[in-house]
Amino acid sequence: MKPGPIIAMIALVFLGMWLVLQPALARSQHDLTVSVGATEIMLERTTLDGQVCYKVLSPALLRSDEPIPPGQLDTFLAEQIDRWNARPEFERHLLGFFNISTWGTFGWVMIGLIGQAAFFGRMFVQWIISERSRVSTVPEIFWWFSFIGGLCLFTYFVWRVDIVGVLGQSTGIVIYARNLRLIHKEKTRCAIESTPKIDEELNEKPAAAS
Repeated sequence: MKPGPIIAMIALVFLGMWLVLQPALARSQHDLTVSVGATEIMLERTTLDGQVCYKVLSPALLRSDEPIPPGQLDTFLAEQIDRWNARPEFERHLLGFFNISTWGTFGWVMIGLIGQAAFFGRMFVQWIISERSRVSTVPEIFWWFSFIGGLCLFTYFVWRVDIVGVLGQSTGIVIYARNLRLIHKEKTRCAIESTPKIDEELNEKPAAAS
């Protein structure tokens, strides 16, 4: 086995771990977490003029350079609860169902859904082709669906800061890409081998006619 795919697999694993580690370390800096509906508010404890205050670390929409005095923390959280409850009920249910705080992040969920659809599609296509031929067959499109699905899920799990999903997809992506590379090389080799046969047939036709 060539070392290239193994090196690429190890590199992708470390890349995924690094991408997940950055937001994970940022989250570890917070001192207080308050869930308001589907929104998770992370606060950092600090001091201002000798008083204990809190700074909002996340979400970005609530982040401010000015810390919240301790006497205003309850008021701040009550305002966020009122804003959440002011949303339509179906919207609150949908945001909670997809585990997102705003519709602006729904694009990341779509990437994950596309990845899952591609993974289902690869098995469905492989099953249909195998049933038609009555022989277990792995077509080329199976690896294309796997590669696209792996990339989408890798991206989605990085956004979710899910190390288990990242590790699972990072190794698979290299395997899918390697199989596509081997299929391409096989097609190229077959094309080269068939070229002399075609030339021989073309050369024999005039001779047979004469």
